[in-house]
Amino acid sequence: MQFTTPGLEPEIHLDGYHLTLQQVHRVSTAEDDVLLQLSDAALLSMQKSLQLKDDLIASGIPIYGVTTGFGDSSSRQVSPEKTVSLQQNLLRFLRVGTGPIAPDEIIRATMLIRANCAARGNSAIRPEPIRLILDMLQHDILPQIPERGSVGASGDLAPLSYLASALTGEATVTYKGTAMPAAEALQAAGLEPVQLQAKEGLALVNGTSFMSAYLALASAEASELAWCAELCTALAAEMRSSSMDQFTGFAHAHKPHPGQITTAQNIWQLLEGSTLIGSDADLRGSGMAKGIGYMELERGIQDPYSIRCAPQVIGVLRDTLQWAEQWGTDEINSSNDNPLFDAETGTVHNSGNFYGGHVAQAASALAAAVASVGDLLDRQLQLLVDPKYSLGLPPNLIAPIAPTDPAAGLHHGFKGAQIAASALTAEALHLTMPVSSFSRSTEAHNQDKVSMGTIAARHARTVVRLISEVTAIHLVALCQAADIRGAEDLSPRTAQAYRYLRSIVPFVGEDRPLDEDFQETAKRLIDGSLRRAVMGS
Repeated sequence: MQFTTPGLEPEIHLDGYHLTLQQVHRVSTAEDDVLLQLSDAALLSMQKSLQLKDDLIASGIPIYGVTTGFGDSSSRQVSPEKTVSLQQNLLRFLRVGTGPIAPDEIIRATMLIRANCAARGNSAIRPEPIRLILDMLQHDILPQIPERGSVGASGDLAPLSYLASALTGEATVTYKGTAMPAAEALQAAGLEPVQLQAKEGLALVNGTSFMSAYLALASAEASELAWCAELCTALAAEMRSSSMDQFTGFAHAHKPHPGQITTAQNIWQLLEGSTLIGSDADLRGSGMAKGIGYMELERGIQDPYSIRCAPQVIGVLRDTLQWAEQWGTDEINSSNDNPLFDAETGTVHNSGNFYGGHVAQAASALAAAVASVGDLLDRQLQLLVDPKYSLGLPPNLIAPIAPTDPAAGLHHGFKGAQIAASALTAEALHLTMPVSSFSRSTEAHNQDKVSMGTIAARHARTVVRLISEVTAIHLVALCQAADIRGAEDLSPRTAQAYRYLRSIVPFVGEDRPLDEDFQETAKRLIDGSLRRAVMGS
């Protein structure tokens, strides 16, 4: 983290109530420097719950996960002298994760969210472990967390055990790009590991922060995809000399879903000033003369659904994002471990706030909406590359070449790209089955109903990344079509997008590998660079 971006707050004070998804995304990218601190209110609340915990331990009553075993083992009470060892063993038996290590940005988001949830003050954990999480974030010391192994209730037990273990000096982290034992990284950064006290291991692992990190970043990236899909639709409409009227307000005002209206307005604004776009009247022509019973029109008077219904498809994604982001915001500002300590009444509460049902539902809906948009774009691409539908564009967008040219017949343009887009779309679509439908009773039937929220959230981000690649392929193909049609006739905003993309990917004059071009384009659209270049913010 090297610099502070102008206009962004230099500090984030965590209190468990006010963390935003935008702040999570910002910290996850590690692109600028932001000071992370616990608020004064958080410190006071945390101290009160700690005192209550100590009082209840001294009373001798069994307290789940503090002086009892975990899960189905809650009938086994241990003495106060064993509480520290109990927490140590918890972290060790939970480190059973498998699969690839989560991306760095997911791990950073997980750390920030877990710290914020603890800052709410109901989890009976000291400030010291939470400050260490924030210090590790500042030094970019990242616990290596395997993606797999969580059923989403009791929260993200296995994934979060790697974070908690790193605080004690165990497990593996990366520091300055190198994997090493956590103890070595902490020492190199001038930090000290902590010994977790009663309840503190459970407070760290028993929660939804890992799945929430996936949902938070998937939501941010899906928002960029929604705008990019609107840009694709505007360019596709220009390449077909379509009617602007299908994006006017009348029809959409009479089906008043906010996302649909927003998408139609955005496409209209992107098309303003284009000399390639027409109107319904242009497509209808002068009509049939009197006395003629039948005539063939030069082209259909309305576009296929992948153009005409774009507001109704992309709008679903925009509306899904509205409530998914609200649910995600609620989740990252919650006490989602068990038990919880109410310092005001002096009571401890056993509950199920670790259940990731809201994350699962939001993530599955988001995955379905994003995959549907990807399917739309894949169909728009089909209209570009197939001469039966492209209204005069060459097959596969091959660069125009004279039949007598020695290279005539040798090139295949975007044939391979279309196949790749179809494969990516199919892969995304197959991940849209709601994973919460596959709840499995586990842990000796104590966890007899689970959310599968972590799997759902991972799938959502995978779908977003797959569809970003479909979008990139389509955008590069649209630029190719624009060069063939006449890029000088694009609208001011689609022309700006064209120029930006052409600074990354040159015209495909002859067959060449396009994989790196697509990867770089996908990166630029998912991080918002393309939108900012076109819209200025």
